[in-house]
Amino acid sequence: QTLWDNRDGKSITWFHPRACMVPREDGSRFALMTLQQISGSDYFGPVHWTRSNDLGQTWSQPQLIPALDRRPVPDHDGLQQGVCDVVPEYHAKTNTVLAMGHIVFYRGPRFSRGDQLSRHPVYTVRRADGTWSDQRKLDWDDPRGSFIYSNNCGQRVVLPNGDILLAFTFGAGEAARSVAGVRCTFDGEQLKVADVGPALTHKAGRGLLEPSLTQFRSRYFLTIRAEDNHGYVSVSDDGLNWQPKRPWCWDDGEPLSLSTTQQHWLTHSDGLFLVYTRKDASNLNVIRWRAPLFVAQVDPEKLVLLRDTERVVHPLIGDGVKAPNEVPLMGNFHITNASPTESWVTVGSWMPKQNAHGATHLGRIHWAKPNRLV
Repeated sequence: QTLWDNRDGKSITWFHPRACMVPREDGSRFALMTLQQISGSDYFGPVHWTRSNDLGQTWSQPQLIPALDRRPVPDHDGLQQGVCDVVPEYHAKTNTVLAMGHIVFYRGPRFSRGDQLSRHPVYTVRRADGTWSDQRKLDWDDPRGSFIYSNNCGQRVVLPNGDILLAFTFGAGEAARSVAGVRCTFDGEQLKVADVGPALTHKAGRGLLEPSLTQFRSRYFLTIRAEDNHGYVSVSDDGLNWQPKRPWCWDDGEPLSLSTTQQHWLTHSDGLFLVYTRKDASNLNVIRWRAPLFVAQVDPEKLVLLRDTERVVHPLIGDGVKAPNEVPLMGNFHITNASPTESWVTVGSWMPKQNAHGATHLGRIHWAKPNRLV
């Protein structure tokens, strides 16, 4: 399903589409999605919101979230601070939606590589009455994150007591980043770091990036983007103390070829799945192999993917070998458990060499067994 289509370049390419389900007083639920325009590499407009009252069939016109608009940076003439990589999640204990991303800096119509000041997570809270809070920083006073700490694009877990488990990617400089589990408290207005676990490290490229966390049965699982043609997985009993990471492999032991792109969890009460991009005969010349989007079941004991279960959830559009510049890239996506019988994979697609033309897509996964997590 295509929600917004700008492949002709006559409107807006909406990107970073991420949704959560929000209960109503009558027991029904609506979908709330955050999204933002993409105009170039790592160049995003202000964050907007949209909602669907009919299980994703139709969506309202996107509206600006004022707290996540751009703002000038004091003492840096012409530099603007934006927000990107936002993930909204419903928080049942406080009946709010916590929308968290991280800050990014722009100068003119581009990502300002020479002006990236210290970067950190920021968030806004959507209250039950539909109003949004101001922008707030998730503080972490640790020198290991003095250059950057972030949970950008990351899936999180809300615990029964209302605490939130997530993972930081962090670093004190340009050197390779580490990843650590984090437990936060949240009272409906303020998100605070309560505990940080031991770090996982990796020396290749920028290190470990964009960690996503889920809970399956009694354990926690972490999937991590890296820059050595692998993605990594780890498991934990408490979400803070993680076993040594291992590269994603098939159940026959062959490693997956992944090119510095995020992976995310699709979690069902009866099975754990991973959504990802990888090298394939159909996409050999596509940038970072960022189409199609695949899904496969995870063996939660062996931490491998079951090759026979792999399916395409968002197909490659075009010819990834002979005409790769005309293939829309699909590397930024999110998973939503929309109902007991249906989960979504939402993704923004765009063509970097076609003036950022693209579209916003919603893929539906229909379950044979009801998902008791919903």
